[in-house]
Amino acid sequence: MTGYPIDKIYEEASFIAYYFHWPHEQIMSMEHRERRRWCEEISKINRNLNDDGKEKPNNPFDVFNKR
Repeated sequence: MTGYPIDKIYEEASFIAYYFHWPHEQIMSMEHRERRRWCEEISKINRNLNDDGKEKPNNPFDVFNKR
């Protein structure tokens, strides 16, 4: 059985912590699926805030919607 890659865990945790300022313990106690969902929701919020109705190239930092 292969575990979830540690670099992806840190990527998700830092993304959530940066935007929501949640403590490390709270983020790391989440299941992967829940962390991933929060990352998707944060990305959605950012896309909506940045949407001005014009077509834009993909954001290279929007890593959670490339998978």
